[in-house]
Amino acid sequence: MKKIIIALFMGISAMLQAQNSISGTVTDLRNQPLKGVSVYISELNKGTATDENGKYMFSNLPNRNLKISFTFIGFGVQNKTISSIAKESTLNIILEETIFEMDEIIVSTAFNKIQSQNVMKVEHESIKNLQRKGTATLIEGLATIPGVSQVSTGTSIGKPVIRGLSGNRVLVYSQGVRIENQQFGDEHGLGLNDSGVESVEVIKGPASLLYGSDALGGVLYFNPEKFANANTFKANFSQKYFSNTQGSSSSLGLKTSTDNWKFMTRGSYNTHSDYKIADGDRVTNTRYNEADFKTGIGYSDSNFSSVLRYNYNNLDLGIPEDGIVEQTTSKKTDFPKQGIFNHLLSLNSILYFKNSKLDLDLGYIANDRSEFEDSNEAALHMKLKTFNYNVKYHLPKTGKIETIVGVQGMHQTNRNSGEEYLIPDAITNDFGVFGTANYEWKSNVLQAGFRFDNRKISTDAQGIAGEEGSFEAIDKSYDSFNASLGYKTSLADDLTLRLNVASGFRAPNLAELTSNGVHEGTNRYEVGNSNLKTEQNIQTDVNLEYKNSHFEFFVNGFYNHINNYIYTAATGEILDSNLVFDYIQDNAKLYGGEVGLHFHPHPLDWLHFETSFETVTGKKQNKEYLPLIPANNWDNTIRTEFKIKNWLKEGFATLNVSSTFNQKNVSGFETSSNGYSLVNLGFGGTVKLGKTIFDVNVNGNNLLDKRYIAHLSRLKTDDIPNMGRNIVLGVNFNL
Repeated sequence: MKKIIIALFMGISAMLQAQNSISGTVTDLRNQPLKGVSVYISELNKGTATDENGKYMFSNLPNRNLKISFTFIGFGVQNKTISSIAKESTLNIILEETIFEMDEIIVSTAFNKIQSQNVMKVEHESIKNLQRKGTATLIEGLATIPGVSQVSTGTSIGKPVIRGLSGNRVLVYSQGVRIENQQFGDEHGLGLNDSGVESVEVIKGPASLLYGSDALGGVLYFNPEKFANANTFKANFSQKYFSNTQGSSSSLGLKTSTDNWKFMTRGSYNTHSDYKIADGDRVTNTRYNEADFKTGIGYSDSNFSSVLRYNYNNLDLGIPEDGIVEQTTSKKTDFPKQGIFNHLLSLNSILYFKNSKLDLDLGYIANDRSEFEDSNEAALHMKLKTFNYNVKYHLPKTGKIETIVGVQGMHQTNRNSGEEYLIPDAITNDFGVFGTANYEWKSNVLQAGFRFDNRKISTDAQGIAGEEGSFEAIDKSYDSFNASLGYKTSLADDLTLRLNVASGFRAPNLAELTSNGVHEGTNRYEVGNSNLKTEQNIQTDVNLEYKNSHFEFFVNGFYNHINNYIYTAATGEILDSNLVFDYIQDNAKLYGGEVGLHFHPHPLDWLHFETSFETVTGKKQNKEYLPLIPANNWDNTIRTEFKIKNWLKEGFATLNVSSTFNQKNVSGFETSSNGYSLVNLGFGGTVKLGKTIFDVNVNGNNLLDKRYIAHLSRLKTDDIPNMGRNIVLGVNFNL
C-alpha cells in the first residue's frame, strides 16, 4: 500500500520540471556525517532528512530568499537564510552538540525570524513537550507556560488567560486563521484538539498590529503538524489512558509527500468520565466526549506554494450544575449539556515574484453550538459563520530594511434558532490595513508598524422591548489606530535585551452591548450597554535574557494600561430573584511579569534544573481589583536524561513541584483563594523491542492527592475542588 501511494504521488511530481535546487552535507564538529537530520523549509511546508552520508537535497525551489532549518536531537539547531537560490546551490552545515532547546522559527510574528533574532519575545512550546506533562486537555497543557493560565469549568471546558486577560481579549489562531467560537461565554471553551498540532506560540501582549480587534491581550498561535518528508509515507498511532476519569485518548494519522505534492489526514477520539477529587468523590456531569478529524493537501513549486486544510471537531460536554451527587463512571453526558460542531477550512498560499512575495490566508469557520437543559430539544442554539482573509505583501528588500504591507478583514453572521437567546442575530464586518518594517544592523534590530481598523456591528431586534431576552436593534461602527515599536540588542555576548511598546484595541462584543437576562452559570441578571466605547490599551514590555551552553536566565516585565475597560457592576436591583449587573467602563492597569532559569551543570550532562515565577496584578482606576486575575505561581522541575542499553533511548524522568500562592486581591463579586502545591512525576522515552519502536510516557499528576481549588475555577463558588491524583499512560507508534 505504501509503495502504491508513493508511486502515485511521484508520478504526478515527475511531470513537473525541476528548476532551482539546493543540496549539501550535514556533519558534526569532527567532520562525521550525521544521518537523520531533519531539514525543513517552513515557508514551503517542505522537509527531508539526511541519508547515511549526511546528504540532503531540495528541488523545485523559488529563486528568492528562503529560511532552512536543520534540527537533530542532541545538537543545536541551525537556521540559514539562503538568498537567490541558483539552479544548483550548495549549502553544507556543521551542527554542534548542545543540551538546550532549539532556536525555533517564529511564525506568529510578521517577519518569521528565529527566536534569537526576533524583536518580540514569543513563547514557543511543542505539543509533544506539553503532552509529556500528562495534562488531560490542550488548554491544561498551555496553562503550564509562564504567563498563561486558564478559566476552567471542570476538566472539559478551559478558556486561556494571558497575563490576566481572557475571553474576547485573547485571540486564537489555528491553521493560519482566527478562531471564532462565541468566546464571550464563560462556558465556551477553546474548541481545539491537540492531535495534529505541532506547536503553539504565545504572544503575551497587544498584537492588534498584525491581528486586529480582540488581540488586545495576546495571541495563541497553533501550528499544524508538518507534512511527511519528500518521497515518504508515514503512519502514526497514539493512545493515552487517564486513571482519574477512566479516560481514553486515541489518534491515528497518515501522511505522504513527493517533491511537490503533500497529503495528511488524522482522526482522534477522546472520552472521559466525571473527574474524581481527593476524597474519592466524582464531580457529577463533568464527563465529555470529543471527536476530531483533520486533513490537508499541499503543493509547492518554484513560483507558488499552497496548503488547503480542514478540521472538524465535535464536542459533547456535560455541564456540572448540582455539584457532587450521582456517582458513576458513565461517559454518557447528562443534562444540562452542550453539543458543539465546529468546521474550520483554511487556504494558505504564497506567490513568489522576483524580489518579493504575496501571502494570502483565507479561512471559513462554522461554529454550531447547542445547549440542552433537560431534554434533547436545544433551549439555546447559535450558529456562527465567519469568513476571514489576510493578505500580506513582502516588498523587495531595501538595503537592510524589510517591509510588509497588508489588508485584513472578517465577515461574520450570528443566527439563533433555539427558544433562548444569549445574544441577538447579528452581522459583524472588520476591515484593517497595516504596514510594518524591520531594520537590522550589527547585533541590533528595530521594528515598527502602524495600522487602522474599522469594525461594524448591526443586530436585529428580538422579543418585546423591556422583557427578559429582548434586544433592541443596534448599528455601530468602531475605528481604531494602533502602532508598535520594538528594539532588540545584544548588551554583551549571550546577553539580549528587548524593549517593546505597542497599542491594541477591542470593540465591545455582542454580550456586552445587548445582554438582557440571567447569564449562564452566574446567577446574575446582566444588562448590556449599547453605548460602550472601544477598549484601547498600550503596553510596555522589557525582556532580558542570558544564554550560554550550561545556563539560561530570563526576566520579563510588563505594564499594560487599558482605557475604557469593560466589566460588570452590581446595581443593587433584583430581577427574577437575581442581582442585576450593568456593563460599565473604567480605565484599568495590569502589571507584572515572569522570571526563570534553566541550569545544566557540567559535567552532569544528564541533569537539568528549571524554575520560573509569574505574577500579575490588575486594578481599575478606582483602585478596585480586576476579576479573573490568576494567583502568583512558582514552578520547579528537575529533569534527567538517560538511555538504558539499546532498548530505551531519549529517556527522561521529571520531578515537578508547582506552588500556587494565595489570591486575596479579588474584585467585588469574587471570593479569595488559598494557595497550594502540587507534586508531579514523569518518566518516558523511546523503547526498542526487536523491530518494534515506540514512545512511552507515564505521568503521575497531583501525586499526593492534594485537595485544592484553583482561583480561576468556575466551580469555586460551589466549593468544588479540582482534580485529585491522575496517572496517565501514553504510547505512540510510528507504523
